[in-house]
This record gives sequence, structure tokens and C-alpha cells, in this order.
Amino acid sequence: MSLRLAILDLDGTVYRGSEPVEGAAEAVARLLQSGVLIRYLTNNSAARPAEVAAKLTRMGIPAEAEWVIGTGPAALQRAAELGLRRPLIVGEPGLLESAAEAGFHDPGETPDGLITGICRTFDYRMLDRALQAGLTGGPWIATNRDGTYPREGGRVEPGAGAIVGAIAAALGREPDEVIGKPEPTLILGLLNSLGIRPDEAIVVGDRPDTDLEAGRRAGVPTWLVLTGVQKSAIPGQPGSPDLIGLVDSLA
Repeated sequence: MSLRLAILDLDGTVYRGSEPVEGAAEAVARLLQSGVLIRYLTNNSAARPAEVAAKLTRMGIPAEAEWVIGTGPAALQRAAELGLRRPLIVGEPGLLESAAEAGFHDPGETPDGLITGICRTFDYRMLDRALQAGLTGGPWIATNRDGTYPREGGRVEPGAGAIVGAIAAALGREPDEVIGKPEPTLILGLLNSLGIRPDEAIVVGDRPDTDLEAGRRAGVPTWLVLTGVQKSAIPGQPGSPDLIGLVDSLA
């Protein structure tokens, strides 16, 4: 493979919460030194590119804001393309701040759509508001359907998919669109913007059902690391215990 681009998942692949994954900084540095472009692709809708890049830099992991692609900004872009101006947004402060900066207005009692992401303050009142927004007939855009996120010390916490599940149960239907992995949309857009063929890239992640499935749907080779959700190798799936194994395989 003539590798030009490595698309790296973040949670469980490069870091776990506030802890860098062992060897991640060295692996990214070695990839860059060999001329490979790095892009970080995260399903975390709360992630703002500049903040993620600053977090990675503090961990000693090379990063620039433009290297970070998150489902939050992508969902807002899609909402704008659909003509939404007052969607109800269920999400963390980062997503709400990005929405305000993008020109979306407070929905009040008349939302024209629904956007859902990770939200650690989600409660019954918020579920009811999401239900009412969904009943208006406007589009429902989910940033992702991850059931859990890996955290420090090997534990996991509920992800945005748990919130999607609650709203879907109340509303009686699934989201109209899901932006993040395993959908291939963000990967295909990235390849197009960089002028890179699928066979010149690799998608690296810890979740076969999201990271690797997104790569497969985009026609991009995939690599599994065992530093997050998946704890054992999968027969026939290229991978290694961590990112260092990927770099060593390319040497």
C-alpha cells in the first residue's frame, strides 16, 4: 500500500478521556515523519476542532485544528443545507456554542427540526422537548449512534446512541439522517477534499461496528487497535494491540 492518509479515531484509539493511549504520540509522529497525512475523525459531537487539537497537543500528540473532523460541525452543516434555522439541539455546550456561532437561533416553542448528540445532562424534560420537536415533522439529524464511549481506567459511559434510543422509543421512528460512523459520508468527503483515493488511505479505530464499518463502506482499508472497546483480535481483520503496531507494519 502507498499510504498517503491515516484517518484516526480518537476515543479509544488515540486517547481515553483525559489519558493518552500509550504509544499514540510516537505513532503519530512517525507517520508524519514518513510523509503520511493525519486526520482525526471522531463521533463525539461535543468535540470542537480547536479544543481537540489543543487537548492532543497537551498530550504530546501532533495536531492542528484543521486535522480534526467531528460530527457536531458536520451535523450543523447538514442542518443548514436542509434549510433549518431553529432546530432543537440536544447536546453538550460545545455543540450548542458551535450552533450559535453558525447562526442557528433559539427554537423556542417552534423548532423546525431536531439535532441530537452526546448530552450528559439529558433528562425526562429534555426527552419530552425532543419528542415534541420530532412530532413537528421537521428532520431529525443524529450525530452518531455510539452506545458507549471509552473513558479513563478502561471504563465506558453511555454514548449518544443511548439518547437516540430513548428518543426513538418515544417518537416511534428512527433519525432521518445519521452523520457519524459507520456512515461513510465524512470519510468520503475528506478523501474528496484532499484528492486522495480510497486505496491510498487507512481508517484506524477500536470499534468494528463504527470505525471499521465506516471505512469498509467508503472502500478504505481498515486497521483495528485493541486500546478501546474491542479487546481481542478479529480473524481476517488487520490490526495490532495499539497504533505502534500499525506504524511498524508499514515500515
